[in-house]
Amino acid sequence: MVAESGAGLDGFARRTLSLSGSEKTVHVAGNGPAVVVMPEMPGISPDVVRFAGWVRDAGFTVYVPSLFGVDGAYPTVELAEPIFRRACVSQEFRAFAGGGTSPVAVWLRALARTAHEECGGPGVGAVGMCFTGNFALSMTLEPAVIAPVLGQPSLPLDDPAALELSPEDEAAVRERFERDGLTALGLRFDSDKWCTGQRFAAYARLLGDRFDGRVLPGEYANPEAPPFFRDLVRTPHSVLTAHLVDEEGHPTLRARDEVLAFLRARLLPDRATA
Repeated sequence: MVAESGAGLDGFARRTLSLSGSEKTVHVAGNGPAVVVMPEMPGISPDVVRFAGWVRDAGFTVYVPSLFGVDGAYPTVELAEPIFRRACVSQEFRAFAGGGTSPVAVWLRALARTAHEECGGPGVGAVGMCFTGNFALSMTLEPAVIAPVLGQPSLPLDDPAALELSPEDEAAVRERFERDGLTALGLRFDSDKWCTGQRFAAYARLLGDRFDGRVLPGEYANPEAPPFFRDLVRTPHSVLTAHLVDEEGHPTLRARDEVLAFLRARLLPDRATA
């Protein structure tokens, strides 16, 4: 364990974990059952760190893996474009239809298993967003993962009605949800062009009423999002981070609270109503 924080990650311990034959940086903070918070494209932005802090403060140990980008950096257009291009052709990710499950999911499942061993509790939560949104679902093939949250899942990029899962993993995920009574929580804006109603319909076909899809009107998205979201994403998209409005009573803040309640109900059942 390296006792230092990345830029913009004060309060998080920077660790290097070698799992499933691959070494990655993970930022860890908090106490309690583990929740893996995966970054959205183009990386662990200050908005991702803010959300991870909220999860930590809700009573969890947060693990934020560095999967792409510059940890703690604001997502500028100049920084984000090459990161996005590299991720799309990386062997770790399956950004386009027909590619099946991204290989990085194997590493993320190993991270969840390690986090459960370290933190205990009934299981592990997994929150994916944008590029990593569907990873929260594929991580449920690790038995420790019992609370998946899919924030605006955007892969595959070229087929809005497809899922970033191999046929074998689709069947295995469906069986896991039915066997263990799992539920997945999904979030998106209704006008999001990267995660449309077709994607949520695909999750509903896979999981039935075990997929709880929440849709917010796009008009509630933060109009003052960073340049990457304003100039490249160009649509209401990031419910829990860049397009969240941190004002009491705001619909996006209520969506954040629903996510925290979902995690508490599954990982802290004795404190879920506290």
